[in-house]
Amino acid sequence: MFLVMSAIAYFQQKGVTIAAERIMPELSLSQMQIGWIQWAFLLAYTPSQVFSGLVGQRFGARVTLAVAGAVAVLATIALPLVPALLTGGAVFAGLFLSQLVLGLAQAPIFPVGQGILRAWLPARRWGLASGASSMSAQLGAAAAPAVIVFLMQEFGWQRALFWTALPSLALVAGWAWYVRNSPRESASVSPEELADLELPGNAPCEDATTRSTRARLPFREITLLTASYTSSNYVFYLLANWSFLYLVQERHFTVAQSGWLATLPPLAAAFGAGAGGGFVDALGARIGIRWGYRLAPLVTLPTIALLLVLAVYVAGPLTAVAGMTLCYGLVEFNEGAYWAAITHLGGENTMVASGILNTGGSLGGLIGIPIVAYLSGHGAWNTAFLIGASCAMLSALAWFGIDVTRTDSGAARGGGAV
Repeated sequence: MFLVMSAIAYFQQKGVTIAAERIMPELSLSQMQIGWIQWAFLLAYTPSQVFSGLVGQRFGARVTLAVAGAVAVLATIALPLVPALLTGGAVFAGLFLSQLVLGLAQAPIFPVGQGILRAWLPARRWGLASGASSMSAQLGAAAAPAVIVFLMQEFGWQRALFWTALPSLALVAGWAWYVRNSPRESASVSPEELADLELPGNAPCEDATTRSTRARLPFREITLLTASYTSSNYVFYLLANWSFLYLVQERHFTVAQSGWLATLPPLAAAFGAGAGGGFVDALGARIGIRWGYRLAPLVTLPTIALLLVLAVYVAGPLTAVAGMTLCYGLVEFNEGAYWAAITHLGGENTMVASGILNTGGSLGGLIGIPIVAYLSGHGAWNTAFLIGASCAMLSALAWFGIDVTRTDSGAARGGGAV
């Protein structure tokens, strides 16, 4: 059920991005203003990550995500209603506010979700589970362009966004009714399964104060991991938020063609996330998690930099789409490594540690979206992609200093296979 929630979250996020081509002329908004509306989501989402982790550890995943999911549905429904209720400059303010609330509501999903994965799965499956979470999110993102473009062409962008928001209500209700915070609270988990889950180092997440949490987290490793994630997420947000407009404006595809072609990068990302999560688990079991988690980012991130450069300089538009698709798949291939690493480093405070990591990831978008909006609005798409190539290289370099088997004091945390 959490995987479905991840997919719905990304579908909700993509609504304004896909509808932007219709929203701009109809509401007299500039591309820079669309960028600010996208940025509003991250303005609330980014600083709420750590707090969301603390809330999740205090009140449990069941209540936290049920409330957050309900608010996210309301924010999603509000977006297409704004032009019907407001006029003039208030329309931009209303759209901005709807995305601000959506960002606040979605903030707990991945920090709290990582705590769920830690509580319900043995450590040897954390990479695969993290990859599956990212894969589900990308499948939601992949479905958004084709579904929303089809509905926009038939019924207009407002009805398209309104109707696609409604199925989320059933998911929120099902989550509140069925989900439990830990396997110990579920009658469907056998004693044998519970024994497998509660191996040393995989105790259920506990409530934590800010002071006790800070004292238990390995600061150096989490800082480097977060810095790397920040850099790599400039590339993520570049491809996730701007592929559709890039194909229309720079590669001159039609809106209908772009709607279908824009599904290819997130589909590749979904496949990459699932494959990458399984890969890091297998490699960690074979050579240990220290290098098992490092190798994938150290190989794929420089490859991503090369693909970004090639994508903007090749003449053929379909070749550029292929390059962007492969690039996005490799970006998400690393999700399992990042999130399994933060789960090992966070220990019983995984929700808070995951909030720190996702704060860094969101900063990549918070910084990058205005940059890409400005550059693309002035026709400088190539520069936006070249900045992404530089960020990918910096992200790779940080992994040389990341050792998930160490704490701040240098004590081992189980450097062998898990």
